[in-house]
Amino acid sequence: MSLSERLFRTLSGSKDAQGTAEGLSDQATRAEPTNFLRHVGALSMTKSADGLFDPKLVLSWLMSHLGAPAALIGLLVPIREAGALLPQLFTAPRIHHMAQRKWAWALAGLGQGIAAAALVLIGLTLTGWAAGVAACVAVAFLAVSRSVASVSYKDILGKTIAKTRRGAVTGTASSVSSVVVVAFALLLIFAPVDRYALVIGALAAAAVLWGLAFAIFSTLREEKDPGEGREKVLAQLKLLKHKPMLRRFIYARGLLTGTALAPPYLIVLGAQAGNGTFEALGASVLASALASFLSSYVWGRLADRSSKTVLALSGLFGAAALVLGVTLDLMGLSATSWAIPLSLFLLMICYHGVRQGRSTYLVDLAPEDQRTAYTAVANTVIGVILLGSGVIGAVASAIGPHAALLSFAGLALAGAVVAFRLEEVEEGFSLFAMEKD
Repeated sequence: MSLSERLFRTLSGSKDAQGTAEGLSDQATRAEPTNFLRHVGALSMTKSADGLFDPKLVLSWLMSHLGAPAALIGLLVPIREAGALLPQLFTAPRIHHMAQRKWAWALAGLGQGIAAAALVLIGLTLTGWAAGVAACVAVAFLAVSRSVASVSYKDILGKTIAKTRRGAVTGTASSVSSVVVVAFALLLIFAPVDRYALVIGALAAAAVLWGLAFAIFSTLREEKDPGEGREKVLAQLKLLKHKPMLRRFIYARGLLTGTALAPPYLIVLGAQAGNGTFEALGASVLASALASFLSSYVWGRLADRSSKTVLALSGLFGAAALVLGVTLDLMGLSATSWAIPLSLFLLMICYHGVRQGRSTYLVDLAPEDQRTAYTAVANTVIGVILLGSGVIGAVASAIGPHAALLSFAGLALAGAVVAFRLEEVEEGFSLFAMEKD
């Protein structure tokens, strides 16, 4: 047995070199062990780059250092998140027409690397408004590249990795990347180096990692298909009318966006309590990275059994983590070195559960010939919901961060209830099984 086959068995939990390759052709089954490792390698690099590039901390700090206006700094996260989702309804038909969609994902990774390299140049040459505007343009380019990667990846994963091992791919990659982010967080806290140079170095490393991901993924052994005709945008939107379980999944995922939008408000609690130093933010980054490292692989394996249960549990415990954060603040503990990082650690465990569950569920729910369309429709709607949820958070934060956090807790709890009512699309356990539509 080759080394790649042994690694494949260990990471995927298969009992033999290839395992039961449900949903794959004979050719894809033979290539699955090496493709599994290529997926893990490329995805680990892109996820690591995402952590080093994080606009919520890294880019925001860099732009502040360069004197960019607060209004432009505040646009970085919405541009990245909504920009990565909203275009997918329009890019999906072209991608679905491609005989080998791996090239869409690989080139998207290269595009993200170019954006990261551009931000290195911005950090070295520009200041003030010029730096802020240029950074927003670079992040917009990165976001569009991310949208292409997102809409193509689930279809590629479904074509090359068996149904019971897809969660293991994303879970393993998340755990590997979290090690990189943990190391970066420790450097932010303890390294006796200039933090500006450290941030520039992190962005340069992200550019290199995205380039390596392009090189690895371009070697993926993906079967060619005829390349179907492109569906019109309105035709794709009809899926929302005719596929009730897709609608329910979107409802659940939309409500669970609170786990992604809430972390900045936890940081605000700490800052208001006098614990807003850069070292404290580094501790929060460390807590987030440790949460990913400790939970992603477990969530991925559990998602292979029942991804809807992963979504439901993540929403339930995510709501509890947010309530805990508010409670600790009301007890006057937010100024301590552990209260906010603890709340963030628990919340990010749930956030990674949502990420693993939603990815695995959508791939397993969608028919093989409609994965790209399902992904595009779901992500486009979620992009709109993210903007709406952000408005809810902003309105609630006018009352105070407690109101914002409790609003997101309510959304997460509602998302858990909806997720429990999803159909079971894997072979594992189900708390409330529904028939497939």
